[in-house]
Amino acid sequence: MAAERLDKLLASTGRWSRSEAKRLVREGRVRVDGRVPASAEEKYDAETAALTVDGEALRLAAHTYVMLHKPAGTLSATEDGRGRTVLELLPEEYRRRGFFPVGRLDKDAEGLLLLTDDGALAHALLSPKRHVDKLYYVRVQGALDEADRAAFAAGMTLGGGLHCLPAELRILSAGAESEALVTLREGKFHQVKRMLAARGKPVLYLKRLAMGALTLDERLAPGEWRELTKEEEKKLK
Repeated sequence: MAAERLDKLLASTGRWSRSEAKRLVREGRVRVDGRVPASAEEKYDAETAALTVDGEALRLAAHTYVMLHKPAGTLSATEDGRGRTVLELLPEEYRRRGFFPVGRLDKDAEGLLLLTDDGALAHALLSPKRHVDKLYYVRVQGALDEADRAAFAAGMTLGGGLHCLPAELRILSAGAESEALVTLREGKFHQVKRMLAARGKPVLYLKRLAMGALTLDERLAPGEWRELTKEEEKKLK
């Protein structure tokens, strides 16, 4: 990574503005590799420099990735006048860094949602050419059967002529209300709900469990989040 000005590196964490970063340096509260820098204009490599502010070590990375257990009732958007967004569940420093959700989950759905400031990775994960698998748990009204499974496997054409690629419907239980796991290889608008509605089995509950190699951490309650581990980052990329 190319060397960048110290004030820019500090501001990249989202915790301070450039002017606030300069003030921290002037006040002698910043250390780089154990020494006090002469000015905020000094340049350092974020991958090799050890920065601290008031003794606290800073984690500098080109991009950051957050796994969120999206709760029902929140919108998968950066801002929206219609209600609370998933970005509001994160600290201000992440919002300052330009975080955004990778893809969408319906407002009434919950489960895995990736948030990041890495536009290139988001584009790759959402590209129709990549066919990144997305795994959902659903509970529906009505008894799912072999005909439903076969319809998913064959690929469905919905109202308006929207064609859906073959998908997997694994029935877990069948009755007045049925449970299943659905695997999609694309992400059309309200696709899981629309496919099941077309089979006469409206969705009562929807939860995303996985996206590609990334699986929802079961320890995260709805509304909770954590940064990805290095191993998870590697798998994702």
